[in-house]
Amino acid sequence: MNKSKIKWITQTAVFIALLVVLQGATAALNNQILTGSCVNLVLIMATVIGGLPSGLTVAALSPFFAFMFGIGPALLPLVPAIAVGNMVLVLVWGILPKLLKKPACIVCNAATAALAALLKFVTLNLLIVKFLIPTVLQLPEKQAAVMSVNFGILQFTTAAVAGAIAVLIIPVIRKAIK
Repeated sequence: MNKSKIKWITQTAVFIALLVVLQGATAALNNQILTGSCVNLVLIMATVIGGLPSGLTVAALSPFFAFMFGIGPALLPLVPAIAVGNMVLVLVWGILPKLLKKPACIVCNAATAALAALLKFVTLNLLIVKFLIPTVLQLPEKQAAVMSVNFGILQFTTAAVAGAIAVLIIPVIRKAIK
């Protein structure tokens, strides 16, 4: 196995471990904005530091680990949808800065953060609020309303908070990595 593959595996494993620890540590606080923002920030950093394949791997696996450890969604049908939402966030962070050819540009990163938050929100809203809740889960009205908020505007908020923090720390991290 070559050095770059070992580095990729190690970085990806560290980000997955960090994600699970952060989810576990913040779950007890019962604050979705805090937990979701931490999760999204780790996803962004996995992408920025480890590259798009690392970010996608962490994004896809994190909701499954959260479910297995009882710190994530309680309903299994939500897990793949959350993974897709996470991967949308990561795809924007992995692709847009390269398309703009300015990965260190604060304005470019702010635009990336805004677009990533919006697309994650739209993805989860369509998959969970518009599809899974009414057709697959068929939840009682009160529970459906709570879940609609959790997988609606709160997803935009947590992705936007994480994006704002990322915009501030990416230049520092890029400098430290060099």
